[in-house]
Amino acid sequence: MANNNNAEDLSTKIEHSLLHDLDKSNGIDDTGVWAPKNNFAHDDVFVGALKRLEALGVITTSIIEKPVTKLTAEGESILQSGSSEARVWEAAGTNGISKDALDKQLGEVAKVGFGAAMKNQWIVLDKATNTITRKAATIQDTTKEQLSTIKNSHSTDASVVDALKKRKLVVTGTQKTFKVSKTDKFTVNIKKDATDLSTELLLSGAWKTETFKAYNYNSLGVPPAGGHLHPLMKVRTQIRQIFLEMGFAEMPTNNFVESSFWNFDTLFQPQQHPARDAHDTFFLSEPAEANQFPQEYLERVKEMHTKGGNGSIGWRYDWKLAEAKKNLLRTHTTAVSSRMLYKLAQEKEFTPKKYFSIDRVFRNEALDATHLAEFHQIEGLVADRGLTLGNLMGIISEFFKRLGITNLRFKPAYNPYT
Repeated sequence: MANNNNAEDLSTKIEHSLLHDLDKSNGIDDTGVWAPKNNFAHDDVFVGALKRLEALGVITTSIIEKPVTKLTAEGESILQSGSSEARVWEAAGTNGISKDALDKQLGEVAKVGFGAAMKNQWIVLDKATNTITRKAATIQDTTKEQLSTIKNSHSTDASVVDALKKRKLVVTGTQKTFKVSKTDKFTVNIKKDATDLSTELLLSGAWKTETFKAYNYNSLGVPPAGGHLHPLMKVRTQIRQIFLEMGFAEMPTNNFVESSFWNFDTLFQPQQHPARDAHDTFFLSEPAEANQFPQEYLERVKEMHTKGGNGSIGWRYDWKLAEAKKNLLRTHTTAVSSRMLYKLAQEKEFTPKKYFSIDRVFRNEALDATHLAEFHQIEGLVADRGLTLGNLMGIISEFFKRLGITNLRFKPAYNPYT
């Protein structure tokens, strides 16, 4: 927070200085010259202050691009301490210095500067004693002078700059500065625009004359932190994965509208059953009826309801096709199971199958804190020969084990609604 406040204070100071100087002149020709004269760095804070004044409409700016040469870290070091060759000459002193002592004293500087000082004939090496002595009584550190010229004036001979670039003492680039001009709205008394329509502005009536900050409709803003999966969807995904891992195939449950034939009749539910009443089931008005049924299967279902078969005496009533045709919002996904079992029975050679479904069903319930008119049903079926109650208990145990529930107990029960 302190750094932000300091930046804001500096920005305000820059704005005041700019406005003060502009008020006395027709404009500022180059901020690259003006900024250092007023002890400001031409950095992001400076440019930000310019852009704010321009956004307020009191000034206009135009970009000035010019080539610039800057010293590298090594170049700055030479400007402070001298070039490598000058430092070698300085270290030799009036009495000379051994090569080993020079290397120890100057390190990497000695390696670079020794060759350059020898080339300039500033020093000599007595190979017999391995001693370095001065050959020149005085020297001119041209490299330091060149770097000083570049540092102070930002310009020097191109060939000199190229030579210094090869030594990695300088880098070249482009500097962007600005020409600043006043507008018709120029004023030294800058007032910050209001950002919100506050209660105080409304109550006092000041909003009528207040200037509001313009909205930036192109700003992307902060991405919302939403997008989490609903807990129900997470559980549904987990259950689906368990069924798939256990070798079950998912049944197609994408039809919410079913006929009473598949929803009730194929499940041997009599047509006068209370579940078929409008108080329990949503019936459709348009389309009110379904007309496409497997005719041979429909007759077999009718026969089972009216007369029975396979050991059953049936329901013994007058089964009506009109009742079987009625469309409804499925009351259970078992209607899909009926279709899948019928489809499986049409195969020439029986193949064992395992199916499951997880989808929405609809009941005409009275809505309260624990009941809705729709909910999700999980269903599964296994079709094979030789199945026993033990197979069912084994599948249920394995399913709940994969959910993390292992302490199961089974007990017989009678459900009168089935």
